[in-house]
Amino acid sequence: RPPLHLMPSTKNLAIEAPCLVLLAVLSTVSAFITPSQHHHAIIHHPIKTNPTTMMMDADVSNLLYQEQENLIVRRGELEEQFVTNTKPLDAPVIKVRGTGKAGGFGKSTSGSGSKASSKAEGKAHAKILKKEGVLRIDNVLTSDTADAVRDYLYNLRYQSEEEVREGKIQPTQRFANVLLRQNRCDLTIPLGDEIISKALEESICKSPVGATISSIFGDEAILHELSCIMSDPGSQRQVLHPDTPFIDGKGPVLYTCFIALQDVTLEMGPTTWLPQTHNKEAHEAFKDTLEIAGGGDSPKDSLIKSQPAVLGLLPKGSCGIFDSRTLHCGCANQSKDGTSRALFYFSFKNPTVGYPGNPASIRQELGNARVSLGALMDDLKMFGKGKGSPLIDHLGSQMR
Repeated sequence: RPPLHLMPSTKNLAIEAPCLVLLAVLSTVSAFITPSQHHHAIIHHPIKTNPTTMMMDADVSNLLYQEQENLIVRRGELEEQFVTNTKPLDAPVIKVRGTGKAGGFGKSTSGSGSKASSKAEGKAHAKILKKEGVLRIDNVLTSDTADAVRDYLYNLRYQSEEEVREGKIQPTQRFANVLLRQNRCDLTIPLGDEIISKALEESICKSPVGATISSIFGDEAILHELSCIMSDPGSQRQVLHPDTPFIDGKGPVLYTCFIALQDVTLEMGPTTWLPQTHNKEAHEAFKDTLEIAGGGDSPKDSLIKSQPAVLGLLPKGSCGIFDSRTLHCGCANQSKDGTSRALFYFSFKNPTVGYPGNPASIRQELGNARVSLGALMDDLKMFGKGKGSPLIDHLGSQMR
């Protein structure tokens, strides 16, 4: 997903001013033209289009996009040098009667414990998540389910790419916007297929994930995203960014759960998180890119250099849940064996919040339905008992 700060710091970068000015002008103009205004203008002021002019416009647009991506890549490479205090994101030991370390399959009697123990485990995880801004939970998907979901989603990706090439669908009907899109995509996922229902049941109902989110937002939390980030070999490192801004006096907005569909190695470009940056102080420093007099680091660069980082070196089926305000980025996939990294993910939104500050990676029909965590969990539990899933079936029938 694109960060809030698309234009990186220009420190140590050679940037041509005219290009930046043109980018700023185009962005400003487009910001003041709504789709309805644009349509109105076309109807009442028809303009004869010249194929040559259209080709030139496309070339300019592609050139500007490439220049912006080049700046982001160079800034990402610079930040990679700043982040030196790193360690793997580890799953905490949660001591709750009836559960084991990190919960999930193989670690406890997941799905068979009492409702009270599940709630207590979720509360314990939530305490860590609220403090650190990121949390690992192991074994939220079985190995077989992770493999099946991965196969299903890559087949869906190839089918969707073919349909886009043939003009049958628009790219936005299958893919969300993603920063540094070369060798990287954000594939939105439909409901209705059994393997996705099974994956959601395991991760939300049988693992501590659902109870953890419910402990913070309650069962009225809204499903905000359902998608899969795929990072192929050759994808570049993103710049550090939050997914939503910090707003003084407001609590968390979104919690996102990244689930590894294969073991994530260092060469595959794991997600990097900066724990405890989901607060006012960190965001104020992050937005301050002015260098200190005398050549000192900007507050932003000082923050990145000094803040310990954790790497999402997740085993297959494990997840990282994070506060959307926590600074993070996807790293470059430098896998020599051609392995693509896939993270199946979903986000739940605070029910008291309207627009969270970032477009959602979700099928439009599903996003419009505003499905609550409680309703989804009830439906998934019925699915797990072989009693059907009327809500999911209805939503699936709406997908295009």
